[in-house]
Amino acid sequence: MHASLTTALPLLLAGFVAGTINSVAGGGSLVVFPALLAAGLPPLTANGTCTVSLMPGSLASLYGYRRDLAGTRDRVIAMAVPSVVGGVLGALFAMRLGDKRFAASVPWLILLATGLFAAQVPLARWLARRGADAPMTRGRLLLVAGFQLLVALYGGFFGAGIGILMLAALGIAGERDIHRANALKSLAAGTINLCATGAFLRAGHVDATAAGITAAGAIAGGYLGAGVARRLGQQTVRAVVLVVGVALTVVMFARR
Repeated sequence: MHASLTTALPLLLAGFVAGTINSVAGGGSLVVFPALLAAGLPPLTANGTCTVSLMPGSLASLYGYRRDLAGTRDRVIAMAVPSVVGGVLGALFAMRLGDKRFAASVPWLILLATGLFAAQVPLARWLARRGADAPMTRGRLLLVAGFQLLVALYGGFFGAGIGILMLAALGIAGERDIHRANALKSLAAGTINLCATGAFLRAGHVDATAAGITAAGAIAGGYLGAGVARRLGQQTVRAVVLVVGVALTVVMFARR
């Protein structure tokens, strides 16, 4: 991508907005991916570039939750191993589809991601009401690992909304500590994104210039924009993200 002022500024702004909303509510991919498409990147390259540009946020989130992973070796293995396999296979499948067929799936992917984002708050409330941990038996761990493989396949393929799926799986399996669940989610999401990033980079489906510009905006948004987002309130930020997601879904379906 040629980084002219007219293309660089919108990407920088998109990254900043994504970093801001990710620090409070999540959903930054719903801003960055369409901005990359608007900048002229092919769908597969936009997808790979979006994954790369938001990687610093995933790693930062994991670092912030590192203490909550203490004593969770069995859960870490159940989440991390399927994330490696699924992250790579999902990205490879997206690339095997090719730009034309992947582009045809984009409206449905954004619709799914928007729906998952809308389910985030009800799920958090449900988890909070469930009380003490249920025993994390071998059967429950296998259930988590199997479901995580499916989530990782989707995450490597597109990625938006994987956090809510992982929280749901952990809650059903008996995890009640929301901080520990978020730590495991951050670990798995970072693993999926890292593996998908490697696959996209190896295949040349990442625009380094666009990724650098968007990542710089996302880092600045996470650091500087978080205060603004918190003053607006989580409900306001979430409402904005949902409106953007619905609008993008309508636009993408209209363009088919």
